Amino acid sequence: MSSPLSSTSADQSIRDLYLGHHSWLLSRLQRRLNNRPDAEDLASETFTEIVAGPDLQAIREPRAYLTTIAKRLLFHFWRRRELEQAYLDRLARLPETLAPSPEERALLSEELAAIDRVLDGLPIQVKTAFLYSQLDGMGHQEIADLLGVSLKSVGRYLKQAMCHCYLAQAQLA
Repeated sequence: MSSPLSSTSADQSIRDLYLGHHSWLLSRLQRRLNNRPDAEDLASETFTEIVAGPDLQAIREPRAYLTTIAKRLLFHFWRRRELEQAYLDRLARLPETLAPSPEERALLSEELAAIDRVLDGLPIQVKTAFLYSQLDGMGHQEIADLLGVSLKSVGRYLKQAMCHCYLAQAQLA
């Protein structure tokens, strides 16, 4: 990675940015989350993205830039939480003999989060149709009825989601 700044100058810029804004960002995130450990994690992720991002000298409004990154990370955090909660609610409805072990639950939660990341960016109707099909085993007609759309729309949604998944997989390879 080449940078117009020398390594020590870049290190100092990062240190200055962190020291000048970390406590402000942490306080802001903590107010939004009402949970210090999660706020600390998100603040760390925010600064990690900045270190991996553009030239620090190009950042004219550090707090606005930090806020933008933190908001995106916060959105993903809430979506992950929502997904995990939906999964846990579903597990709670299973008979005890069919319920996965805590280790299996943790692995499944990670897999669901990975699926959610892959589907990120798809319209909500497309994502919902795909999840009904793949996770709930619903047929096209059931999905159409639930979403209030035509069978043809469900087919388009599923095709769009599958293409999206194939493209995401190809990028990882």
